[in-house]
Amino acid sequence: MWEEILQPDNFLLILGRYLHLEVKDKELADGRIVKKETMIFPRYHQWSAVSTLLNGVRKEGTGARYLIQHSAGSGKSNSIAWLCHQLASLHYPEGEQAGNKVFDSVIVITDRTVLDSQLQDTIYQFEHNRGMIARINREEAQGSKSSQLAQELLNATSIIIVTIQTFPHVLKAIQENEGLAKRSFAIIADEAHSSQTGSTARQMREVLMAEHLSDSDEITGEDILDATLASRRGSDKISYFAFTATPKAKTLELFGRKPNAKEDSKPEPYHVYTMRQAIEEGYILDVLKNYTSYSVAYKLAHTDENQDSEVDSKRAKSELVKWARLHPHNIAQKVEVIIEHFRTRVKHLLNGEAKAMVVTSSRKEAVRYKLAFDKYVQEKGYGRLQAMVAFSGEVDDKESGPEPFTERNLNPNLNGRDMRKAFDTDEYQVMLVANKFQTGFDQPKLVAMYVDKKLTGVDCIQTLSRLNRTCPGKDTTFVLDFVNDPQDVLEEFKTYYQVAELAGESEPNLVYDLQHKLGEQGIYQWHEVTQFADAYFDPKRGQDALSNYIKPPADRFAKRYREALDVLKDAQERLREAISEGEEGYRQKCERGVQAAKEAKDSLDTFKKDLGSYIRFYEFISQIVPFDDHELEQLNVFGKHLLPLLKQERLDEDIDLELVEMTHYKLKEKRTQHLKLQGDGGNLLNPVTSIGSHAPKDKKSELLSDILEQMNDLFAGEDLSDGDRVIWLNKVVAKVSENDRAVDQVAHNSQEQAMLGDFPDAVQSAVIESMDVQNRMDMDFLSNPDVSRQVVSLVYQMMKAMGQGQIGKL
Repeated sequence: MWEEILQPDNFLLILGRYLHLEVKDKELADGRIVKKETMIFPRYHQWSAVSTLLNGVRKEGTGARYLIQHSAGSGKSNSIAWLCHQLASLHYPEGEQAGNKVFDSVIVITDRTVLDSQLQDTIYQFEHNRGMIARINREEAQGSKSSQLAQELLNATSIIIVTIQTFPHVLKAIQENEGLAKRSFAIIADEAHSSQTGSTARQMREVLMAEHLSDSDEITGEDILDATLASRRGSDKISYFAFTATPKAKTLELFGRKPNAKEDSKPEPYHVYTMRQAIEEGYILDVLKNYTSYSVAYKLAHTDENQDSEVDSKRAKSELVKWARLHPHNIAQKVEVIIEHFRTRVKHLLNGEAKAMVVTSSRKEAVRYKLAFDKYVQEKGYGRLQAMVAFSGEVDDKESGPEPFTERNLNPNLNGRDMRKAFDTDEYQVMLVANKFQTGFDQPKLVAMYVDKKLTGVDCIQTLSRLNRTCPGKDTTFVLDFVNDPQDVLEEFKTYYQVAELAGESEPNLVYDLQHKLGEQGIYQWHEVTQFADAYFDPKRGQDALSNYIKPPADRFAKRYREALDVLKDAQERLREAISEGEEGYRQKCERGVQAAKEAKDSLDTFKKDLGSYIRFYEFISQIVPFDDHELEQLNVFGKHLLPLLKQERLDEDIDLELVEMTHYKLKEKRTQHLKLQGDGGNLLNPVTSIGSHAPKDKKSELLSDILEQMNDLFAGEDLSDGDRVIWLNKVVAKVSENDRAVDQVAHNSQEQAMLGDFPDAVQSAVIESMDVQNRMDMDFLSNPDVSRQVVSLVYQMMKAMGQGQIGKL
């Protein structure tokens, strides 16, 4: 390694084109902003990656694809900045184009504003030419994005930074400007998003293929269809550089390269810096070292068996799980664990600057976590412990408040500040998130993560990797997981611990199977497909022609769907009548009628799912395999326009959970362990081997009370006891809180002192006054001295924990 770096040419190149001064603003506790300067010298893998990619371009020219698998936290931002700068100034050394730039513009696709400023600051230290970098986004665009982009592209601006949402405007800008067709571009993707592996990337190649059409010839729809098919094989004017820590199977197939010509060889990344290397070299931390898992057990009950009803089993179970997750007692218990763990194990680290993140499953959960967090901190009187909550849009939660909740009204102290910058200050210690900031968020002071969300696949790696950044004094991390099985998490990490590998390659002929299956449904006639495609690819025909050809199949689907729904509703009504009449033969006949009606509706639902699958798979596989098949392309463009017009309707009735209550609850720490990542091979990524296999299942109806029993078997566990009762204790606490004398004794005395006063009698009176509610527990309390002492102690602790006797709902 050092032999390479210290070679005179390499060392001088590093000094001249890599070494730079990183300047960051840091906000102090008193609000002052100070500059923090750091001299950045490239790590070996960064220098190696950039050098290898530049040599690849010099050897292969434009039009190639490069997949760079670099671990999260390994410094991809600087790697991209150095690559941008050197690609933008790369010239042909010899030949007909000697002295010309290889790429007219380098286009960077990113969602990270930090990369925007970092790119500009880094490159400015090497090149002081004005206008070398342009950033296109909603905030800075003057006029339309398309016009701004067109101008930057026509000006051959060296580096153009766009967000993934803005990238489609690049395509429009190129389409509308003929002068761009013969130019060459380097596309750098910061985390290889799916949008660069599907239709977006293909569209850009498509418009750049216009040079293959003669300027003097009359351009026909068939010419454009041929150019579209040719574009799927790639353009020799565009080079792709896809950076990712966690390549998916599709990303490997699209951007990876086969190491040899053997049939059994599979695509691999072009350059690799693995998680294992980064951990061993000390650039990132192993986030699986202190992994604590928790188990949650609970029981649910129906409060009025006389109002029991039949509901869809699968949907009811899903709704009950959501209801239990959002239950105030569940969230309150987890918030207590989180806050006490942070206070005792985390807060003092990094000279008191350690941060934590709480990962929730939904925006509504994030809202309730924030409310419960603030309430607990206030009741306990904990100073300097503040959480911000991050989610998109508005959340309606009438049980928590009459008005919609937003980031603005839940974070009143932000006052319009950027959340990333505010979280970096001493003002905030904990960030509660719902999807937002789970990926692409770089905060080195993040030491602990509390996970209350099911994490799978790439999402698991990206989320937990928020913790792996190094920081002076940071030598450990904490993960407390309320949901996931630690072994499942370990298996996910094994996939990307070393080089990501494919188990095989996707089967391209599946697209023909699905094409045939779609045609059998009779929603469209093939002449409608060809007529639509002719109009779509004909540059002389407008939107009206497209609408005329797409409307008949859309109307056909809508008519059949409405008829199927009417028949199903009528069949279900007849079945209900047959059940009430009790005639077995008629009931069986009605059941067959319902089954036939469901099958008719399900076939239409399946058609819509299959059409979406066809579009996604064809957009992907056609960039790997040159089909040269007009019919596949015609069905693709037809399907993309038809799919949004296919409207479906759900027949599910609302499930009333008003009469459901949580009777028992227990949150238990299972164990803390080091999930050890071994050096052997990881799990393989699975290619696409089947599509269009959706098969609707019969919906099973059951009584809500029976479903509650099944849920209790699943979630109650074996160690729930009467001591874990929620409802009974809550009712006793609420009753005792009506006794002012008992409340005063709790507020101003220790537990031992309170037991010598009126408090035990107040608890006994509360039990007697509510004996109609939970009779067995009441009798145990009154007849068993051990039980009564335990209950009185629990009631005291619950009231004391809620602060000065101010009782509220758990």
